[in-house]
Amino acid sequence: MRSLSRALEVFAELQRAERPQRLSDIARACGMSSPTTLRILRVLQDFGMVSQTDKSYRIGPAVLPAARSYLENDPLVVSARPVLQQVASQTGLTASLYTRLGFERILVARVDGEAPLRYDLPLGKRLPLTLGAAGKILLASASDEELQEVVAAAIAAGLEDSTFTAKVLRSRLPEPEADYAYSADERATGVLSVAVAVPNRAGRPSESISLTSPVEAASEATLKAGVPELRRAAARLSELLEGSVY
Repeated sequence: MRSLSRALEVFAELQRAERPQRLSDIARACGMSSPTTLRILRVLQDFGMVSQTDKSYRIGPAVLPAARSYLENDPLVVSARPVLQQVASQTGLTASLYTRLGFERILVARVDGEAPLRYDLPLGKRLPLTLGAAGKILLASASDEELQEVVAAAIAAGLEDSTFTAKVLRSRLPEPEADYAYSADERATGVLSVAVAVPNRAGRPSESISLTSPVEAASEATLKAGVPELRRAAARLSELLEGSVY
């Protein structure tokens, strides 16, 4: 079981990387020896999960069938598409759905608005919970202990510097009475975003829906005016998921 856990950790590290990684970089990021990391990489290569060019490693082609199956069959993604389409149509803004994975969030569905964003954010991108409205709303009701864990993970992943604390993170989160989070210039410069959590009767929310716009195409007031539409979309998606086998 431990060997499987280590292999998945190496695989996750390659997913986070913006470019191919050298063996020494992967080993250091995962806290493993180079020989152990190399053995894991070779096994992942055998299954096509990892590819190697010269002395660098990257995600391999075997992930594509898995990604296709997820996008075509997962109840969350299938249910979200028409909901996001309606939100984008009603507001003119880009609507996105994120799901929490450990101490990160992943973009699983998106419908573009009228104004194109300044950056390309592909489906499956791992993003921090500590920055951006869609991440912060998922931490709004977190305990101090959980925030400490999120902070430690963000620092370890290089997403925040060593001076980052749970107190700083708490100051970024919405007020206790607020059911939405807002961000400006946090994860990407010149981008505004607002998000609400998707209700989950089984426990704490693990998904959030956001509206995003470049700053020149909208204002804080414009984004926040879309919160009622986001609330309706989140409630609708929650209903659809409860009626599925999700």
